[in-house]
Amino acid sequence: MSGGENAGKLSVDRDLIAHLTELRKRLIISSIWFVLSLAAGLYVSPRLLHFVKTHLGSVQVEWSVFALSDGIAVYMKCALMVGLLLSLPVFIYQLWAFARPGMTDTEAKSTLLYVPLSFLLFLFGVLFGYSVALPMMISFMIKLNRSIGANEVYGIQHYVSFLVSFLLPMGIAFEMPLVLLLLTRIGLLTPGKLKQVRKYAYVGLAVLGSLISPPDFVSHLSVTLPLILLFEISAFVSIRYFRRREKRALEPVLP
Repeated sequence: MSGGENAGKLSVDRDLIAHLTELRKRLIISSIWFVLSLAAGLYVSPRLLHFVKTHLGSVQVEWSVFALSDGIAVYMKCALMVGLLLSLPVFIYQLWAFARPGMTDTEAKSTLLYVPLSFLLFLFGVLFGYSVALPMMISFMIKLNRSIGANEVYGIQHYVSFLVSFLLPMGIAFEMPLVLLLLTRIGLLTPGKLKQVRKYAYVGLAVLGSLISPPDFVSHLSVTLPLILLFEISAFVSIRYFRRREKRALEPVLP
């Protein structure tokens, strides 16, 4: 092997080690922050659970425990939800910082906006699900249970698990604008493709709205329409970005 090949191999090895070291650093920072967020979630869990029990719209139910471990399980699920919420912007920032060396200054500045936007969109999704969709769903289920003459005894662990499994997808669904914008940035999505998939997106959002809302027309609309509006806002942002990028590409380069 020649000296040039050896030098090239050593350079590649150094770059790989540097990337792995940087990745390790970012993972350690994210892990430490998640543990701290989880501890904060455990601290606020009693107050948060009390708030959920007494302020979930007009829905108030009595919680029961069926095992000695139900209490700690509920606290951990509540802490996990808080931990994920507080850790999301840090995770995304660490991902951005890891990819920063490969970006231009313009790309770095524009993609850095994804960090606060992703957090705000996720938070809005959780708040929308909690304040609009979730009370309707729980009220419908309670009425349905009462209609069959069943005794109402709600296990706190199953109740909180239902809340978490309902609210997390709502938060993820509200990340739609950033997902479409990212797909546009990397060239996988264009206005033409977006126009082609719009009708399928409407059908998918209508199905999603019907799945997470009670089976009545008003409830379907109250959930589906905001999701469709969010999709249209996402499409508008995506198309606007695509056209601005195309316009800049056609502009003559000044010497």
